[in-house]
Amino acid sequence: MSVHALHKMKASEDSAPRLDVVPNLVRDLGGITHLLTCGSVDDGKSTLIGRLLWDASDLYEDQRETVRRSGRKAAGTDLPDFSMLLDGLVAEREQGITIDIAWKYFDTSTRRFVIIDSPGHEQYTRNMASGASHADVAIVLVDARSGVKKQTKRHTAILDLVGVKHVVLAVNKMDLVNWSEDVFRKIEADFRTLCWKFNFWDATAIPLSAVFGDNVTNPSTNMAWYTGPTLIQHLEKTPSRVSEAGSVFRFPVQTVLRDGQDFRGLAGTVTSGSIKVGDVVVDTLSNANGKVVRIATMSGDLDSASAGQAVALQLDVDIDVSRGAVLSVPDARPTAAQTIEARFVWLSEKAFSLTDGYLLRTSTDLIPISAIEIKALLDLETMASRPARACTANDIAIIKISLGRAAAIDVFSEIPETGTLLIVDSVTGATVAGGVATSVDSRAEAAPEGHFVLKRDMLANGLNRDLSMSSKDREEFMRRANEVAILLRAAGVAVAIEPPPPVDDGMDPGL
Repeated sequence: MSVHALHKMKASEDSAPRLDVVPNLVRDLGGITHLLTCGSVDDGKSTLIGRLLWDASDLYEDQRETVRRSGRKAAGTDLPDFSMLLDGLVAEREQGITIDIAWKYFDTSTRRFVIIDSPGHEQYTRNMASGASHADVAIVLVDARSGVKKQTKRHTAILDLVGVKHVVLAVNKMDLVNWSEDVFRKIEADFRTLCWKFNFWDATAIPLSAVFGDNVTNPSTNMAWYTGPTLIQHLEKTPSRVSEAGSVFRFPVQTVLRDGQDFRGLAGTVTSGSIKVGDVVVDTLSNANGKVVRIATMSGDLDSASAGQAVALQLDVDIDVSRGAVLSVPDARPTAAQTIEARFVWLSEKAFSLTDGYLLRTSTDLIPISAIEIKALLDLETMASRPARACTANDIAIIKISLGRAAAIDVFSEIPETGTLLIVDSVTGATVAGGVATSVDSRAEAAPEGHFVLKRDMLANGLNRDLSMSSKDREEFMRRANEVAILLRAAGVAVAIEPPPPVDDGMDPGL
């Protein structure tokens, strides 16, 4: 495999922002944990993270001195304003709020943390949802004086929606309620009632004061009644998503690599499970399959690869797949979905419109949507679903989607890595909603009135008449078909693409 091909594979990875680390250091620290902070405005997110950085990380002395000399003090105290370590945007410094996602890094004796500080204002919920999609654990902050708010409920619902399983309720500013155990227990009870409605694996409440550092990294002497772990102690015991990745193999193909000679590798990142040399993999949509004969990486060949590893799989046969395909093992495939139901958080300022054209984006694929319907919205007061036909910014909606062609999708609760979805505006390319698949069906629903089917014969005799049956031209055939479907959908025409004929690969169709 050529160096050029390997570098191309590395550059093609669609990954979240991550820290470039030395492997041995990561192994010594016990891995990396992505930590999200969220909550309402003025609950103290930036101060809390600043305090963590000040107490638990190896900040350079000049950074500490800058904070000391700034003259900025935490409200009502003579202590430094620790939020200065996090507020990076000029607009944030001027307004005293967090607008965009801020990323910070620090190491403890056992763990490396990537901190994702998200905005609290309701109009920036889309930023919070984006940050939550990368998080292993979330800290939901509340002010001890006000407890659980509507925005707290919205953030908690989004954490559940994007698959965060470990949640910490940080009851901040306990110093302003005289370190009252009664106040904390009431908020803790409200939070537990809220969490019963979601699918968190653990939800822990910790009373603290970010300004004074109580129960952040050191046990509080002001709250002797609390005998649980400090915040940092709890976080160091929380596993990452990678360590909890499912056992079912999924491999979204990101690109196909060739070295100009005899190497053809299907490159991507193993999102779930593991694969080893000698295993058979199959593409759900085409039924094409092959045996893995080589697992190549930038550092050399491997005998096996597991979740989180970026590799190129060489098969014993050249199967006709490209970017967008999802490889699996034959007896545990994703669904070749034509109809899905999903929960989305609507991110766009522009409300949902039946006349707008939308596309569905999966981990590596972009599919025309032929029909889309809002079924219900989540009521943030009662946390129950209520029937609805429209949604606007920050709404959490249940949406039914009919696809213009089949796509490999899993139910999110079973395999999160291939059950995450985005709705994209077909004209601007902007993401309008993000969510997760709750049910998938390989059967297409009856075409509604005005539904237009792009038939393969129609395309072959017209737009694609210059193409042959080669693997490369078949990819171009589908690319052009998708482009036509996107244009028609943008014009308000419900459109579907006739599926390609199945590949006759000799494989038992019962597998």
